[in-house]
Amino acid sequence: MKRASFLVVVFAGLLIIGSSTSVWGAQLEARLLPDADAANIKINFQRTVYIEYKNGGDLADALSSKSWQVTFSADASDPAVQNLMKKLNQKIASDGSGAQITDLRLTYNAKLTGKDTSTSIDYKIELFPTLSHYNIRKYSANSPSIIDLGWRGLSVKEPIEINGVEINFPINVLKSKEPDAYSIIAGTEGETLLLNPIMNADGIRDQPLANWHALFDPTGINVDASTFGLSEEISGFVVHKFTMGESSIREGRQVEKEVIVEFTKDEDYSLRSVESADSASVAVVGFAAIDRLDGVEVLGVTPQAPEGAGQTSTGGFPVMIIYGMAGLAGIGAIAILFMSSRKLKAEEGQGQRGIDPSQLQSYETSAAAGGYQTVRGEAQLKGDVSYEQTRSVYEQEKKDEPSSSSSKGTMPKGWKPS
Repeated sequence: MKRASFLVVVFAGLLIIGSSTSVWGAQLEARLLPDADAANIKINFQRTVYIEYKNGGDLADALSSKSWQVTFSADASDPAVQNLMKKLNQKIASDGSGAQITDLRLTYNAKLTGKDTSTSIDYKIELFPTLSHYNIRKYSANSPSIIDLGWRGLSVKEPIEINGVEINFPINVLKSKEPDAYSIIAGTEGETLLLNPIMNADGIRDQPLANWHALFDPTGINVDASTFGLSEEISGFVVHKFTMGESSIREGRQVEKEVIVEFTKDEDYSLRSVESADSASVAVVGFAAIDRLDGVEVLGVTPQAPEGAGQTSTGGFPVMIIYGMAGLAGIGAIAILFMSSRKLKAEEGQGQRGIDPSQLQSYETSAAAGGYQTVRGEAQLKGDVSYEQTRSVYEQEKKDEPSSSSSKGTMPKGWKPS
């Protein structure tokens, strides 16, 4: 019993630890070719901020009737985008990865919509980097390719100004476009909330690959793969895909991230920041196995799956979680047996429960019809006066019907017996 209690405590601890997620989120998509020089990937950062002024006030006067949008695209020909590449590469190197971003284009969009009781600002940054040097070792007959995946934490903590717009801190576009509203929020907890950088993918980096779901698709090795529109570059190979973002015991609850702060100036106001959960999808052409090299997560990739491989989802499910689930099942079974035992003891010596058969009497419920009578009846409690009110109509008909032995026939007039 002590062991079962210990397992329950461990299981609960794993749920608590696994349920904690990073405050901010990102959505990453990548498809990597082993031994290739570079790969084009995509990462999105999205956030919505709600400025609420239910009691009106100066913020309502400044924002309720406003509506505007700031949007632009840029590429590596812009020195400001080159500066962003530099910041991203510094972060990748600090995470221990040897990969580098060698080209980058982006789109930025900020949209403000003012309403009577609140104003929303939607922020969206899309980065389209070219990732190079992610191959640590090329494939040979005696060894698999090794792909570096330590670059996943594409984050920037510094201000990034492009096209005259600071894109990384939500407060800055508001300061630029709505100085009156900014002056009300400045110096409050609302400003602190709006100083959290948008470009933050550390939640993807911090989730170990062993906790991601893994599936490999052998479609590419089919003879008629080209008829399905598959790219020639994956023809003849399996594709191994790793996905993060599904709620599970291993990954924790993947939920929308919401942070709310309140502050008071001329009225009571609140700011609410909302983001979707972290998610990522990394597909590798070939069969991949997770490993670590100098503290960095890597994938060992071969063109074909090893003989007998039947992995359909991430293996290595934590043993303690399995023990915890088994312990909970055991405790549940013990609880059911204990409750059943108590109930049986409570009923012991009480004798039969329910209606005593000796208190029942039978009644016929079917009447004769044409000299034929069915065998049909019902049981009622002796002395149950309610039966007289609900007794069968058939029994009443039977009492009213004359007996066949006492009835007398009438001869037709003029008929004489022979």
